[in-house]
Amino acid sequence: MALIAGPTASGKSDLAVRLGRALTESGRPAAVINADSAQVYRDLRVLSARPSEEEMAGVPHRLFGAWDGTEACSAPDWALRAKVEIAELHARGGVPILVGGTGLYLRTLIDGIAPVPPIEPEVREAVRAMPVSEAHAELTALDPERAAQLAPADTTRIARALEVVRSTGHTLAHWQALREGGIGGAVTLHPLILLPDRARLYERCDRRFEAMIESGAVEEVEALLARDLDPMLPVMRAIGVREIAAWLAGELSREEAIASGQQATRNYAKRQYTWFRRQPPQEWMRTESLQNDIKAQFASLFHQ
Repeated sequence: MALIAGPTASGKSDLAVRLGRALTESGRPAAVINADSAQVYRDLRVLSARPSEEEMAGVPHRLFGAWDGTEACSAPDWALRAKVEIAELHARGGVPILVGGTGLYLRTLIDGIAPVPPIEPEVREAVRAMPVSEAHAELTALDPERAAQLAPADTTRIARALEVVRSTGHTLAHWQALREGGIGGAVTLHPLILLPDRARLYERCDRRFEAMIESGAVEEVEALLARDLDPMLPVMRAIGVREIAAWLAGELSREEAIASGQQATRNYAKRQYTWFRRQPPQEWMRTESLQNDIKAQFASLFHQ
């Protein structure tokens, strides 16, 4: 199984298609399996930069646009579907090519999921109502290791860590050490992480967001708003949705909306870059190049 990962706008989708075509030409069936948490939603074709039929170049693509915006696709939800696609390809002697930038999806699939018991509703409600500074202070007392790892303003992760220790009596690290359901030990993984020059990456982010505006992103947001979906759904919190919605509501000018969307994209790419540089095993190959020699980079896949 191949894995091509990296930050948004790093060129990983193009590389995955090139690998898929090269494998097919060598006689091995291949398919690209989406591991991007925005590209799973059919409502976000433009804003998630989902590959077009032309960009797929005849290589089968799986789990792109597979969820409706009314459904929140969690990491376990995605991993369950990805396992089915991977097993089907392996049964035919094919090569699954995972491609994406959502580290939590990949970690859940490969390493498994922490068996955290359901959080008591009253605990969750109380924690989510706390000011982030107060929640961080309590987390420092109950789980100092996790608190030290998190930025004091990281509302979502602080709340999650605190609700887990409050509800279960154990830290998040305790549960993560008990991960289960991963396929890492059952497959041969051929990973490649793209970490291009940051200046080039950010410039690609800016160009891509502006191109989205010209390619249907506004109409995409209009269609989402017309559905009157819960604003807390992931599809409504995707980069570009809030910025364009604010423009449509007259709260931002077109130029301000574009600048805001570009900044949000760069910020996201920066977080992904840091995650992929530090979190995956150090033996996973990392490269800055966007023009990789496919057969050299994934030589073992062509000789099995």
